Amino acid sequence: MHEAGAAQAIVGMLVEEAGARGAGRVDAVHVVAGETGSYMEESLAFYLGFFAKGTRAEGVRLDLRVVKPKLTCSSCGLVFERRRFSFSCPECGGDAVITDLGDEFYIESIELSGSA
Repeated sequence: MHEAGAAQAIVGMLVEEAGARGAGRVDAVHVVAGETGSYMEESLAFYLGFFAKGTRAEGVRLDLRVVKPKLTCSSCGLVFERRRFSFSCPECGGDAVITDLGDEFYIESIELSGSA
């Protein structure tokens, strides 16, 4: 359950940022996660709620945007979404290599309200 560790870290960052900005509460967190990280939205939301209890982030709404993995063709340079069971470029048929796109995990933005 890597969602538990991720959620705990996110709540820590949310509470710290809310305090630094003088906000009373964190209303929402917008997270970007690569599909290869296999984060389950329901599980991440559950753990966010668990770790946020009693903090400025209690009741925080999770907005998760999943990024599909991308490949780059070593022949023509095309960046494309991988087709199932294939590493071939759809343009030229060349071999593709995996990029970092689809492996990310970060907070894109947060929504704050009220004052402390």
